[in-house]
Amino acid sequence: MDVLANNDWRRRRAVPVVEAELELVVEDADSGFCGAVVGFEFGAVVLEDRFGNRRNFPLEPAAFLLEGQTVTLVRPAPARVEQRKRTASGSIAVAGHSARVARRSRIWVEGVHDAALVERIWGDDLRIEGVVVEPLEGIDELAAAVREFSPGPVARLGVLVDHLVPGSKESRIVAAVQSPYVLVTGHPYVDVWQAVKPSAVGIREWPVVPPGRPWKEGVCAALGVAEPADMWRRILASVSSFRDVETPLINSMERLIDFVTEPDEDV
Repeated sequence: MDVLANNDWRRRRAVPVVEAELELVVEDADSGFCGAVVGFEFGAVVLEDRFGNRRNFPLEPAAFLLEGQTVTLVRPAPARVEQRKRTASGSIAVAGHSARVARRSRIWVEGVHDAALVERIWGDDLRIEGVVVEPLEGIDELAAAVREFSPGPVARLGVLVDHLVPGSKESRIVAAVQSPYVLVTGHPYVDVWQAVKPSAVGIREWPVVPPGRPWKEGVCAALGVAEPADMWRRILASVSSFRDVETPLINSMERLIDFVTEPDEDV
């Protein structure tokens, strides 16, 4: 049988059924239009792309891609559309919950860009948990900073490190930190900029910068951007949720949040 002779072959395959929750990002399989679910009209789902363009697509079987996988979208029950509001990190939003008094535990990140990106995605979660994020401006003196912090059962410390890969300078620095109350995680990217998906920023891929040249300056030169500050504003503005960043960053931050909010922290 020639499956290509029938353009409905794709719709006959068994594919997952996914509720089209508000802000779910999907791609129309036929046109390639990618956007977040913002509503429903005349039996169709309304998608809005990152430029604010909106298009309606019928809720047909196997008509959409979710993270590259073919899915069938269905409209959620009205009550669930209202109740299942989520934070930018993907967590269920807690209505009417005020920020908790700050814990003694902390999460450290390498710089102000890292801190701003973490705030953009996990800010709501961190405020509810009472966790403060502080920028270090580099980790060369990490071991000394940890000793000064004096981590313990009621003062845990999580550290997010850029370019934490085997054999790197960062991996050697991290190896000197030994405490059951400190967790160091990281991502493989040269800079936290690179942890943002290129598609979110509107580029095909992050430029390859030759060794010996400052990475941010090399990226700006390749993309025709005058100053790193201009490029950073563009990057940060492109991030609205966890879907806009790479999985290693998400996994690392979730581990750190879990670690610094362990139950015995309040003992």
